[in-house]
Amino acid sequence: MNMINTKKSFVGLSALCFCLALPASAGSLERAKRIHDRLAGVPPSESVLLGMAADIDAGNIEQAAYTAMDNPSFYNVTLKNWAAPWTNRDFDPFVPLNDYVATLIGIVRDDVDFRELLYGDVLYSASGTSGIPAYSTSDNAHYEALESGNYSLQDVLVQAPQSSVTGLPTAATAGVMTSRAASQAFFKDGTNRAMFRFTLLNHLCNDLEQVHDISRVPDRIRQDVTRSPGGDSRVFLNNCIGCHSGMDPMAQAFAYYNYEYDVDGDPEGANGRLVYNAAGDTDPETGTRVQEKYHINENNFIYGFITPDDQWENRWRDGINTRLGWSDLLSGNGSGAKSMGQELAHSDAFAQCQVEKVFATVCLRQPGNASDRAEVDSIKARFINDGYKLKQVFADTADFCKGP
Repeated sequence: MNMINTKKSFVGLSALCFCLALPASAGSLERAKRIHDRLAGVPPSESVLLGMAADIDAGNIEQAAYTAMDNPSFYNVTLKNWAAPWTNRDFDPFVPLNDYVATLIGIVRDDVDFRELLYGDVLYSASGTSGIPAYSTSDNAHYEALESGNYSLQDVLVQAPQSSVTGLPTAATAGVMTSRAASQAFFKDGTNRAMFRFTLLNHLCNDLEQVHDISRVPDRIRQDVTRSPGGDSRVFLNNCIGCHSGMDPMAQAFAYYNYEYDVDGDPEGANGRLVYNAAGDTDPETGTRVQEKYHINENNFIYGFITPDDQWENRWRDGINTRLGWSDLLSGNGSGAKSMGQELAHSDAFAQCQVEKVFATVCLRQPGNASDRAEVDSIKARFINDGYKLKQVFADTADFCKGP
């Protein structure tokens, strides 16, 4: 009998001590764990959990979210897996770390204006890290070593001008569009339209089907697009023209870029590199700075547009695609990838896309009901007004989806 009473007293004392050690409510502890799991992808330590729960009880949920994002896994796991599918045509999230993903992670970590992802002269690497191969324009060994060595990207990534690392002219840098990883995926072979299409899809959340508009003037559609697919011109007039009349004038911004690699010995281009025809360079096939790929299959329609330079124009500023919210502060035309990247990144669709993608990652669902859509609009407004800091979007979304 005494043993039973002693045991009951011990259990009661243990429970009392446990309660005294956890001043936060059970609800705030659960919400803190959920926020940490969603943002960092790993369970929090006891001290971090208690600190986050205390912040939640005090109404400072934003601070709780920033505590969760201070975990290295937010960068090494959450952001890496979030961005990796955008770096390849198969949307594979399991590709090795690369300069595209590392640059995105660095921009988020440092609260850099996220629009610079598409036009900044910026590159993040772990330059000078002992035991890691130096950044190379012809392989991905630097980033693969960082990943295999389980280095904390939060700690080792350093920002540098992309032009100083890759040798591109400053005016030719365009954020991740001119990263080596994006070049391998979207400038390799083809006609460089892939770079435009996948950038539109990944960063404005619109594929070509969503921007299809047959009312645009087709005068800048290149020669390689037949005007009578299968011998039927109606297919061109009702289908092909809807994408190419808007895409081709925009993709002209990439006219001086190519990804060079050994086609026979290295068919995947693992050791290839981005090349750019700077002022004074001449392509032997075109006789101008324009890459040969812009003149391929010219006999498909010899009266089509012959690309003379990298002057681009946004034909979607009129018509149904005004819905993408183009900036009134920009002209809608220019030369080269940098200014075209600004056109895309300064659109309302760019901001909307980032918020919706963060929402899907943190809340584990697409924004579907009226409450979700209203919250997305609110978070987007703060994202725009506060300088396009993406960590703030993660924090605000975690607040909304933390649960009751």
